[in-house]
Amino acid sequence: MSTLHRTPLYSLWQEQGAKFVPFAGYEMPVQFAAGVKREHEHTRASCALFDVSHMGQLLIRGSQPAQALERVSPIDAVGLATDRQRYGLFTGSVGGIHDDFMAVNAGDHLFLVVNAACRAADIALLRSGLGDGGELEVIEDRALLALQGPQARTVMGRVCPSAAELTFMQFGRFSVDGVELWVSCSGYTGEDGFEISIPAAEAEAFARRLLAEEEVAPAGLGARDSLRLEAGLCLYGHDMDENTTPVEASLGWAISKARRQGGEREGGFPGADVILTQQANRDHQRQRIGLVGDGRAPVREGSPLYSPEGDRIGEVTSGTFGPTVGAPVAMAYVWRDYAEPGTRLQAEVRARRLDMTVTKMPFVPARFYRG
Repeated sequence: MSTLHRTPLYSLWQEQGAKFVPFAGYEMPVQFAAGVKREHEHTRASCALFDVSHMGQLLIRGSQPAQALERVSPIDAVGLATDRQRYGLFTGSVGGIHDDFMAVNAGDHLFLVVNAACRAADIALLRSGLGDGGELEVIEDRALLALQGPQARTVMGRVCPSAAELTFMQFGRFSVDGVELWVSCSGYTGEDGFEISIPAAEAEAFARRLLAEEEVAPAGLGARDSLRLEAGLCLYGHDMDENTTPVEASLGWAISKARRQGGEREGGFPGADVILTQQANRDHQRQRIGLVGDGRAPVREGSPLYSPEGDRIGEVTSGTFGPTVGAPVAMAYVWRDYAEPGTRLQAEVRARRLDMTVTKMPFVPARFYRG
């Protein structure tokens, strides 16, 4: 454990009674005294504070940062309005996904948040792939907090009223007691909320201020995982990876219209031939799907899936018992013939076959604030 990094909020989480686990090279709180289920339920009902400071924060500067980013991603960065945020993917030469990220047009530069486990690889990819017009800057001195839940806007209205006016995928810079906050209206739970980048030296004091609000409770990685799964959101390294194309991952919507076949800036990103051909011809063989179980036993990652005829046709990539759904929920990859909602499948768990039904995602409707 001594070789692991710690976020600027480590001491605060110790004080709050967190249970820590190694995650992406960090000691991260997986849960607090309330437990994962109650943290999950509190987020859905009120508001929770998550520490996501392990995520990578990057800036792309230069004369043409948007055009530079489009060399390594199918994102429409050129068409992204100032102070707006967009989901993107880094793709490889054979069409697989290297990572997913969020990108903000911050005016004269782009602000990116990337996954912690992929941070070093993403930095290397950007440094080698941006080319002319793009200069990468790695941020080392800022923490990142996620305030999530239906009461997040009420809390933000007390702490930073201007930020509380942001709508889904909007971004702004604000000052609270002389501290500069970079705030986006986004998150990973399916709920309304905000992600807040703050100087590392000021993070603990600001987190304490949020936790002092009666609606706010701390939450860890366990609840974050069950919330994002109910929201139908992929986790890199589980529900997508370098061997999975965006089309197979049901993320074709992340291939911006301008970058698709016939678009004004068609292709031009790694793996474009593979990805755009799959998207146009629908000739991919497997598909990411959602599953809901009949009973209450959770179906975990790695569980094999079988057709009604007994043929193995896929595997679960993420699974848990969904507290809001009240049933086991999972994501999986199956052969496309079995991807239609309503299809009945079976998952093998400890030598037992458990009945599941292919279901549209998200399992819990998103409650993003769009104004």
